Amino acid sequence: MNDDFFRALSNPYRREIIKLLKWKSMSVGEIVEKFDIAQPTISRHLDVLKKAEIVTSERRGNQIIYSLNLSTVQEMMLFMSALFERKDMKGGVPIECE
Repeated sequence: MNDDFFRALSNPYRREIIKLLKWKSMSVGEIVEKFDIAQPTISRHLDVLKKAEIVTSERRGNQIIYSLNLSTVQEMMLFMSALFERKDMKGGVPIECE
């Protein structure tokens, strides 16, 4: 399990960036326009999200385009679902709780 994923989610700006990227890929400039903070700060947040593998980046000319890494997000959703799934053990075999 990637602890960087959960650390990345701890910041409200990063959560907002994730929300933006779920609809479309965006350049740093497009992301900066949505916030009232400086571009270097947004870039640092994007670096944290990249390290956690939540976003990917691709250079297009002189711009870097960021996209949501759906495979990582899906993996974490499955992990969270399994974490909160209620099961009891009977004879060493998990059974669903009523």
